[in-house]
Amino acid sequence: MKIIKRNGSEVSFDLSKIENAIKAANHEVPEDERLTEREIKFASLNVEDKCKAAGHTVTVEEIQDMVEDQLMALDRFSVARKYIIYRYEQNKKRHKNTTDDKILSLIECVNEEVKQENSNKNPTACCLPTSSTPTRRASSTSTTPTTSHSTCTTATSSTSRTCCKTALSSPAR
Repeated sequence: MKIIKRNGSEVSFDLSKIENAIKAANHEVPEDERLTEREIKFASLNVEDKCKAAGHTVTVEEIQDMVEDQLMALDRFSVARKYIIYRYEQNKKRHKNTTDDKILSLIECVNEEVKQENSNKNPTACCLPTSSTPTRRASSTSTTPTTSHSTCTTATSSTSRTCCKTALSSPAR
C-alpha cells in the first residue's frame, strides 16, 4: 500500500511511523491518561485498515485525521490534544519555511509565478542597490519621500541602467 506525502511523492505505508507519532503524543500527558501499548497497536492497526479500505491512495493529512479519530474513539482526549497541537506546530514550521523560500526566490529572481506574470516584460530584471549611486534622504522634520537609486541588470543583457525606487518614509524622531 502507498501513501502520498506532502510533496506529492508516493511512498510505502509504514505502520511504525503511526505508532511512533502516537507514542510521542502519549509521553506528553500524565501517566494515568496514557494509552497502553496494546491501545497504541490497536489504534495504529485501525488506521492501517481504514487506509486499505479508502479505495484510493491516502495522503499524510488523511492518515493524521484518522489517528486523531482513533485516539478520540479510545477516549484519550488529552493524548489526541497533544497530537493535534504537535501537528499544528509542525504545519506552522512548514508554512514558515515555505514563506522564507518564496521571499528568497523573489530576491534571487527565480520565482516562476512572477516570471510567468506577463510575457511582455523581462522576467529576470532585478534591482539591486549599489553603493556608488546617490541617495537622497528625508530630513528629520520633513515628510519628503526618500529616493534610493539602484542598478538594474538583466540576464539577457550585460548593460546596466539606473532606476529609481521611491518609498515614503516616516520622519525620524
